[in-house]
Amino acid sequence: MHCPAQLHSKLPDVGTTIFTVIGDLAAQHQALNLSQGAPNFECDPRLIDRAVKAMREGKNQYAGMTGLPALREAIVEKVRATNGVSYDAEEEVTVVASASQGLYAAIAGLVHPGDEVIYFDPSFDSYAPIVRLQGATPITIPLTNDGFRVPWGAVAQALTPRTRMIIVNTPHNPTATVFSAADLEQLAALTRDTNIIVLSDEVYEHVVFDDGQHYGVARHPQLAARSVVVASFGKSYHVTGWRVGYCLAAAALTAEIRKIHQFMMFAADTPMQYAFADLLADPSTYEGLSAFYQRKRDLLIEGLAGSRFELLPSAGSFFLLARFRQFSDEADNDFVLRLIREHRVATIPLSAFYSDGLDLGIIRLSFSKDEATLIEGARRLRAV
Repeated sequence: MHCPAQLHSKLPDVGTTIFTVIGDLAAQHQALNLSQGAPNFECDPRLIDRAVKAMREGKNQYAGMTGLPALREAIVEKVRATNGVSYDAEEEVTVVASASQGLYAAIAGLVHPGDEVIYFDPSFDSYAPIVRLQGATPITIPLTNDGFRVPWGAVAQALTPRTRMIIVNTPHNPTATVFSAADLEQLAALTRDTNIIVLSDEVYEHVVFDDGQHYGVARHPQLAARSVVVASFGKSYHVTGWRVGYCLAAAALTAEIRKIHQFMMFAADTPMQYAFADLLADPSTYEGLSAFYQRKRDLLIEGLAGSRFELLPSAGSFFLLARFRQFSDEADNDFVLRLIREHRVATIPLSAFYSDGLDLGIIRLSFSKDEATLIEGARRLRAV
């Protein structure tokens, strides 16, 4: 059908995300999908039972805009137990329809035309487009492949009077690095006595390996006061399709986020909120996630022993980076396509996470899969 209206795209350089492209190709070639951070195994059956129970009890209409009180209270208790900080359930906790929606609501509510927003490449691909849609300017600071640590000196140099927000992500997608206490201190020092807001994407908060700790911004009182924390139930409970997350922020920040949230979604799905409220009350449902995913990480690493890939450290998240440049000079996009077509394994090129398409000869593997998939995927990659 021909549209007679003349269009002017707000995002003329944005096409279909790499996740959709790779997913479609994987299906076409019947490839094992190690590309997406979405589990292919079942969630805790109690979660389904409790969501169904809520549905059968007629709890199928809109929840309150800010989220079910029971769920917000459970979030407060969880955050107090894991981070040692207290948020007010009524004024500082908002249940959102996915962490992605929380990111959008936070940026849209707090960033204005002409502002600058600092973020780090490689990064989750939604940050920069959301910033641009607000008439603001994304300022990219690249992370090198030398440990992918945040270069705080470069952040200091990038600060201007127009800097409104700094977006951080720990554990980090796609590099699998995690913040340290020193990182929090550096961030606090740079934002002290400024009007800068920190947006902290912490969807993998419960997936930190090798006895490490999650240093989220809520652990630091100064940062907590100026930060928005975005988290995901989908990642923590293996139900990414349920699309429920939450935002934590001081009351003044929360008020602005809710103004956007109410017109985007109004409320997250009601039966799922009841289910999460019930399970979140049991700390064991999330306390074992680090060990659970570390076993999967280690299984994939063990399966790739003897391959030609150089595996980079994975300190948290669902991901493992693998360098291939030492045996192939292909562009990472071409290499990933060849893996799908010739070896029937789907991965993601790291360049997809860089705003300038920087190609370091590295691919990202997801180990949020069942054991059989990881073992077979590693076997196929050993043949590369």
